[in-house]
Amino acid sequence: MSRADEIFINTCSEIIENGWWDTDVDVRPKWLDGTPAHTVKKFCIVNRYDISKEFPIISLRRTAFKSAIDEILWIWQKKSNNVNDLNSHIWDSWADESGSIGKAYGYQLGVKHKYKEGEFDQVDRVLYDLKHNPQSRRIMTNIYVHQDLNEMNLYPCAYSMTFNVSGDTLNGILNQRSNDVLTANNWNVVQYAVLLHMFAQVSGLKVGELVHVIADAHIYDRHVPIVKKILKNPQFPAPKFWINPEVKNFYDFTVDDFKLEGYEYNKLEDKIEVAV
Repeated sequence: MSRADEIFINTCSEIIENGWWDTDVDVRPKWLDGTPAHTVKKFCIVNRYDISKEFPIISLRRTAFKSAIDEILWIWQKKSNNVNDLNSHIWDSWADESGSIGKAYGYQLGVKHKYKEGEFDQVDRVLYDLKHNPQSRRIMTNIYVHQDLNEMNLYPCAYSMTFNVSGDTLNGILNQRSNDVLTANNWNVVQYAVLLHMFAQVSGLKVGELVHVIADAHIYDRHVPIVKKILKNPQFPAPKFWINPEVKNFYDFTVDDFKLEGYEYNKLEDKIEVAV
């Protein structure tokens, strides 16, 4: 069993066995047929992944590795808020007729801010500090910008990253206000593990821990039977992660610069409906 599988099993089991159901209250999300999408949830799940030891992708079911990386590059590298710059259709439900999701996600990372060292957007500020002031306790990003929320088609779920360097090791904390555990939990973990690898490599650092803090970790009512089935699947060892060592500039990475060797997983026959 990989550590990621173990964490996923523990998280899902804790939610299902000890979580709170919101079936008696009004909820915003709806299923495609218009039915309210209720959940069982736990408040403040904190998971730690030592990505120096293994890459945190689950084998209980497949996580779409390349698609996950494509989205993280769309947000952090392209700093885009338009689905036409993305190679999957995961954001289509929140896009307008032009493909825009409003002033959300990549848009916020691309906004420039003035500092005493110069003008940077949030990504370039991280890159600057990791190179020039790695021991800073102020290396962080935040895309939950209240003044722009009314112009976002979806409020950011994964909204903040804090980067912290200990010696020559880069660690990170991903803060998430809300997490649809079946659909997106491991997807987000994979994305930000890759992001840490990217920042570490271009900054001459090693990767350490990724800590995932989720305020509202939930499983949707229609997902519970699927989750229970998945948790009974056999587990496989973690695959080996490869990142192209020749890439030294953050903006030169492409999806093809990342590979998994020996990724074994269980096939999922059930269709996972996404609540909107």
